[in-house]
Amino acid sequence: MKKLLVLFLVVTGIVSAQKKDITLEDIWSNGTFRAERMNSFHSMQHGDFYTILNFNRETRSTSLDKYDYKTLEKVETIVDSKDLEAISRFESYEFNDTEDKLLLGTDSEGIYRHSSVGTYYVYDVKSKELKLVVDKKIQEPTFSPDGTKVAYVFENNLYLKDLVKNATVQITFDGEKNKIINGVTDWVYEEEFSFVRAFEWNSSSTKIAFIRFDETNVPEFSMDMYGTDLYPNQQVFKYPKAGEKNSLVSLHIFDVKSGKSNQVNLGEKAQYYIPRIKWTNKPNALSVITL
Repeated sequence: MKKLLVLFLVVTGIVSAQKKDITLEDIWSNGTFRAERMNSFHSMQHGDFYTILNFNRETRSTSLDKYDYKTLEKVETIVDSKDLEAISRFESYEFNDTEDKLLLGTDSEGIYRHSSVGTYYVYDVKSKELKLVVDKKIQEPTFSPDGTKVAYVFENNLYLKDLVKNATVQITFDGEKNKIINGVTDWVYEEEFSFVRAFEWNSSSTKIAFIRFDETNVPEFSMDMYGTDLYPNQQVFKYPKAGEKNSLVSLHIFDVKSGKSNQVNLGEKAQYYIPRIKWTNKPNALSVITL
């Protein structure tokens, strides 16, 4: 009986010692119960190293860290947001081809399943200089292969930023919500073909191929969006149900030197899908998939 009593007291003491309140901060903010993972993994061109994003919950800062494949140990921190005056944290990154420049994304806002807009900066790894691409929230900024330019989409139009001259060129002018989209996909393509960026640089950084979506005649769908307001807001977007009209798509090529765009002749077929485009290693040869 005495043994049972002692055992009961020991078990009760252990249970009491392990009791701890779970706070909302533990669930949502502190990451107490979040599983370990590697964020935004990137294998570097050298082949011996990789990079991942790390978030410091104490300083509320983000760092891009470089690791050794063999030892799995951190080699260096390429950039840490606590050392940057313009941004307190960043959520995404993309190297240029030579890995001496970075596109850092912050303040992102989701649109559909994969698409988003955000504020983007170009970071020079050597000089540690940080420059804003444009003082607007943009989509899908992408380095040219030579690293001297960035193409992006803003309000359904395609733009080109020359990083050397610090000059911006507007490539398309007819973009309009729920009518014309240039350089990014409509809802159907994003959902069914699983891609958002609908433009590609050629290997010599002299041309950009892009898809244009005309969704003028696509039926509209409205959805209640619940936020901080007392009543929901309605989001209206083009949503073709089965048997309804889809966007009319066309393929165009912009020449950086001349500043002109030309439509690509894809044959006599009136309607088709363009699920993928990709330049070959030859700067004047573009491969296109149509359905």
